[in-house]
Amino acid sequence: MKRDNTMRPQDLTHTQPISLDVLKEKYLKPGEDGIEDLYRRVARALASVEKEDVRAEWEQRFLANLHAGAIGAGRIMSAAGTDIQATLINCFVQPVGDCIQGVDAEGYPGIYEALREAAETMRRGGGVGYDFSRIRPKGAEVKGTHSMASGPCSYINVFDQSCSTVESAGARRGAQMGVLRIDHPDVLEFITAKRTPGRWNNFNVSVGVSDAFMEALGSDQPWELVHKARPGASLIAKGAYQRADGQWVYQTIAASELWDTVMKSAYDFAEPGILFLDQIRTDNNLRYCESIEATNPCGEQPLPPYGCCDLGPVILTRFVRNPFGFGGLPSFDFEAFEQAVTTQVRALDNVLDVTFWPLPQQREESAAKRRIGVGFTGMGNTLAMLCVRYDRDEGRAMAAQIAERMRNAAYAASVALAQEKGAFPKLVVDDYLAAGTFASRLPAALQKQIRKHGIRNSHLLSIAPTGTVSLAFADNASNGIEPPFSWMYRRKKREADGSTSEYAVEDHAWRLYRELGGNVDQLPEYFVNALAMSAGDHIAMMQAVQPFVDTAISKTVNVEADYPYEDFKGLYQQAWRAHLKGLATYRPNSILGSVLDTGSAATDAAAAAAAAAPAPVDPMRTVIESRPKGALSAVADKVEYWTQEGHKTLYIVVSFLPVPAADGVGTVERAIEFFMPVGQSGESQQWITSTMRMLSLAARGGFLERALGDMRKVAWDRGPVRLGTYQKADGTHVPMWHDSEVAAIAFALQNIIARRAQQGVAAVMPEPVAVSVGTSAGVMAGKKCPECGAHAMIRKDGCDYCTQCGHLGTCG
Repeated sequence: MKRDNTMRPQDLTHTQPISLDVLKEKYLKPGEDGIEDLYRRVARALASVEKEDVRAEWEQRFLANLHAGAIGAGRIMSAAGTDIQATLINCFVQPVGDCIQGVDAEGYPGIYEALREAAETMRRGGGVGYDFSRIRPKGAEVKGTHSMASGPCSYINVFDQSCSTVESAGARRGAQMGVLRIDHPDVLEFITAKRTPGRWNNFNVSVGVSDAFMEALGSDQPWELVHKARPGASLIAKGAYQRADGQWVYQTIAASELWDTVMKSAYDFAEPGILFLDQIRTDNNLRYCESIEATNPCGEQPLPPYGCCDLGPVILTRFVRNPFGFGGLPSFDFEAFEQAVTTQVRALDNVLDVTFWPLPQQREESAAKRRIGVGFTGMGNTLAMLCVRYDRDEGRAMAAQIAERMRNAAYAASVALAQEKGAFPKLVVDDYLAAGTFASRLPAALQKQIRKHGIRNSHLLSIAPTGTVSLAFADNASNGIEPPFSWMYRRKKREADGSTSEYAVEDHAWRLYRELGGNVDQLPEYFVNALAMSAGDHIAMMQAVQPFVDTAISKTVNVEADYPYEDFKGLYQQAWRAHLKGLATYRPNSILGSVLDTGSAATDAAAAAAAAAPAPVDPMRTVIESRPKGALSAVADKVEYWTQEGHKTLYIVVSFLPVPAADGVGTVERAIEFFMPVGQSGESQQWITSTMRMLSLAARGGFLERALGDMRKVAWDRGPVRLGTYQKADGTHVPMWHDSEVAAIAFALQNIIARRAQQGVAAVMPEPVAVSVGTSAGVMAGKKCPECGAHAMIRKDGCDYCTQCGHLGTCG
């Protein structure tokens, strides 16, 4: 007999500001006042394809299921029931052939036709994955023009630029995944391409790895890079040759050397990810009628050409009874969960008939196979609410049980739907249930039902990232299968008038525990976050759940900055041995702070004060014709900073001149001369001397602030420079990053001047401490955040996430 909770997860006393903000910004449409209006819009849209006599009944069922926690992915919640011609499908895979226009010899669209198709898909709101392996390598013959091919990486540049100019429906920037096989001759260029700052910003990239490669790696064998296209004469002269199977061998390289290149890029740049293609293909229910070579941008949905992922997560926290043991023994209501999954299958199947399709090929592919992806979100929070640890055997066992019950309920619902509406057209039952497919591992009773009645959907399950839907609809429950990332952070929000506001963003389970009377200052041990568990424990959770998911799992394995490289390499081999379909990792480090724009990171306090001064005459901006004779008061400062090359030190001397204060009372000190001693820099001394003289002229000319501001905008291609700290709203300090050494020096000068002007006030820049990047206050280094400017934007759970201010950007 079920116990009645004193409080259910959905009964929290108030809605978090973050949930309201995301709901308004991403999902509510004109005329909608709240979540009830939105749910009714979606339920009405999904029921619209039902027979007229039962349409109202299904509208109410879908509405009740939304309230129960079975929601749609972002595109569904945003666009269903609206009059915009936007797809309700989050992601697609598009084919790319080996020709420029038209179709290639195997019927794949040429590169520019594929580009047009992708642009149309992204314009309608969908993200796109591609396999670029068909494109002939750099240096291959192009017979039609008697020229040499430029290779797939050059064309990925074109796709990247196209994505940056196409704004998707609903102002959602298109997400892309680029895949290249591990045996493609240009794979080394592909692996290292994103080491160049700014390259392929609109792409996630993954290498398609075969079992044959992993076996060659294990036995330390050579590996051939091959393609069917004939190499040019120069490559043949260097040893390229044709194998007996007709493939041309462009290069032979040690498997270990190639793997080391992949791993070093993943270690330092968090990309490429790895797709285990043979495991994907073997497990595929439709391996008899399709070939899968790529995934959607977040990796949870391996898809054939023109395939789509129609996603809808179920909020697991809604099914926990007596959370944390308040009111009775905590339990998971499997019966209610299975009912929600059953209705969700029908809702997502209807999406395929409701949605606008960007391309007719996508509609045809979907109609033939009717893929859907029922998933879940809030797994990490759910386990804590059940008082079990995510990183222990009992946590993994519970997660596996939830996934298994979801699988069985979804497949049973699809069989029932086939009896009512018909099986998917491409179903060949004997092949579908052939040994090795996912469906062959279903319970015998379900297999028997499939043989008798067929099944409506070829695939039914997908564990996707749930960034903004979790914030908007699940009270910031932990994302997808992930553990929580942090229990609470302060979010700065830029308002329409240019001001900023600030509020706390709280993890759902942490918040519920506090509301129920728990002490959040002394959390029980089952509260464990992503950064507090080992990489092996992250993988172990994927290993426990993957056998019950017919597609794949989007999950990021976070490791600490000082995680040993050799251990890191081993994670991917561990994932292959665990029969996972892919793996993505993230290790915070200085290289990942590479600047993607050249805006300054912060406004100097002294400059802001000067700009706001109401005095009619600013003593800092009047012209000083020449340097006064005699000695000046000066400050010599030691500046320590860190680049990719390591720790660096230089000395700067700034001379000050007392000038009358603006109010005529007393004097203030004005910097008028800058000097760096000779022989302390690897750069030519003439440039140092010239820069210091130009700054001195700017100082005496009254435009020093502007000159230093311009220096702060100077960028270079060697990665960021760490100097000083940035103070968060809660008082903690995190490392501050600059776009170049020049920018860092300008920042140091600004601080010297500010300290001189504010005698007796705490220094703006505390003494630097040589710490590993990302270890303080849980902040990870990453791309520059558009919200707070910190270099802390990482890829977490498939979404762009700022580990400093909590800003959530694009989700794949």
